[in-house]
Amino acid sequence: MRGKFAAFTEAEHRSRLQRVRAMMKEAGIQYCISMAPESLYYYGGYDSWVSVNSPQALVFTADDDEPTLIVRDTDLAFAYESSWVKDIRAYRLMFDNVPETIVGAAREKGLKHGKVAIETQTYALPHSLGLAIAEALSPAEIVDATIMMGLPRLIKSAAEMAYMREAAVHANAGLEAMRRTLRTGITEIALAAEIENAMRLSGSDYWSIPTELAGGERSAAGHGTPRSRIIQSGDLVHAEFAGVSARYHATAIHTMAAGEPTARARKVYEVGCQSLAAGIAAIAPGVHVSEIEEASLEPVRSAGMEDAAVMRFGYGIGVAYPPIWLEPLQISRGPDQRMEKGMAFVLHAYLQFPDEGLGIIQGGTYALTDNGVEMLVGPGDTPLEVV
Repeated sequence: MRGKFAAFTEAEHRSRLQRVRAMMKEAGIQYCISMAPESLYYYGGYDSWVSVNSPQALVFTADDDEPTLIVRDTDLAFAYESSWVKDIRAYRLMFDNVPETIVGAAREKGLKHGKVAIETQTYALPHSLGLAIAEALSPAEIVDATIMMGLPRLIKSAAEMAYMREAAVHANAGLEAMRRTLRTGITEIALAAEIENAMRLSGSDYWSIPTELAGGERSAAGHGTPRSRIIQSGDLVHAEFAGVSARYHATAIHTMAAGEPTARARKVYEVGCQSLAAGIAAIAPGVHVSEIEEASLEPVRSAGMEDAAVMRFGYGIGVAYPPIWLEPLQISRGPDQRMEKGMAFVLHAYLQFPDEGLGIIQGGTYALTDNGVEMLVGPGDTPLEVV
């Protein structure tokens, strides 16, 4: 049955498509060849991770034409079960000319020249494929649409927020497993296994980034994945992982101690929590993202630890496929963005001291609602848990 596993109504997908079409018209862009799996899902309802090894595309114009979804023949069943798009076409990998197939669909919609929107920064578009598509499109001009296609995802609908909350339930199951399982003598990999198993048993879909977990002298690694290292008494252990519902991610971020840590480790953790709390307190509709990060840094500066704060304070989150789960909201100094109601985002305070083999990361996933900043998952700025 077509659309049996669709996560949203056709009406919601069409409404999203209308928003991005309006943005295209404003930018003077008539055609779009979207290849990022997040966009194929958000606009076309097509749920598949295989863009990383099998090109896929959603082709449409700035007008009211029906979009065309192009997938590998092996994956037709995935398109039928999840997408609302009626015009679904397949190619045979290694036999058909994929760039010509994709561009041919655009030419059927009238493409001859002008601007064509493509997410040139997506991992689903390797350099060689991009060059081939550019050649097939000539003399049309490719315009990078990575941000344009991603911006509508920042404001979540009621249906999207429901999935975010379900994802948070799964991530919370992982947090509880971490609390139950962390102890001296266990390996980082064994601890990660318990976290991941708990989330799967809770009902989580697969996550887009590997579970990040590091302890002891490895705790200074902000993106460290678990190793066979045995956790020692007094180790700080931090983990970052996501629960997933209908491809919507909610990330838990937590640092705990396996036995009583050093006074220095406690101090670093306390400053991190102060940083997290200060940044959260600065968030409100209309606030510039740079103001939020600046607020988060005040406690860090006061403690003389600013050089250790090397990670952005936050980023948008929602729909995601491997290898990342970041949306185009950067809560940091530099981007010209402001907070709005309906946004969901990850916040984290991160302090690293590589020369000391010491680091902490604390935070979670939040949403900006009518009631202010709501924590969906994560302990937040809580006292250090020692187990």
